[in-house]
Amino acid sequence: MCPECGEEWTALDASQEVETESVIRDSAGNILSDGDTVTVIKDLKVKGRPTSIKVGTKVRNIRLVRDNGDHDIDCKVDGFGAMYLKSSVVKKI
Repeated sequence: MCPECGEEWTALDASQEVETESVIRDSAGNILSDGDTVTVIKDLKVKGRPTSIKVGTKVRNIRLVRDNGDHDIDCKVDGFGAMYLKSSVVKKI
């Protein structure tokens, strides 16, 4: 029971909320998981680099992270190295 508003819910409702929060989706709404291959859907400027990551760049073997703010994909991009990406700029292949 919520002490502020008085709303009551069951333990099942609380567990369903946790599951929906932990699901990470790509720009098309597909559910992402560790080890997936994704493609970048728009050019991404990389701070400190003269070139950007181009549309269509494939990123293999992603790792999902949930505690890094709004960047929720940890990966290695060929030619750029390890970095974090937002799930909103990738599409699952």
